[in-house]
Amino acid sequence: MRIEVVYSPAAGELDCCEVELPAGSTLGRALEASGLVRRHPELGAAPLNTGIWGRRQPLDAPLRERDRVEVYRPLIVDPKEARRQRYKRQRG
Repeated sequence: MRIEVVYSPAAGELDCCEVELPAGSTLGRALEASGLVRRHPELGAAPLNTGIWGRRQPLDAPLRERDRVEVYRPLIVDPKEARRQRYKRQRG
C-alpha cells in the first residue's frame, strides 16, 4: 500500500515522501520507511506527536491505502495567548 509521510520542520517548509508498505503496516513502520527521523535528528530527542489525516494517532495505529501520516512539531506559544497578544497590538 502507498502511504504519504509529511513533516514541516519550520513555517513554509515541508518534507514529504511516499513509501510503499505491505498491508497491515503501522504508523511507526511508515515513519521508519520514510527516513524522516534520520533527515531531521531533532525529532529523535522527544516523543513524537503523530497523526493520520489530522487526527492524533499512536505509533501502533494501523494504516490503510493512501493514508497521510503527519508528524507534528510542538507549539511554541499557546494559540489562545497568541490571539490575546494580537488583539492587544491591534488596540494599542
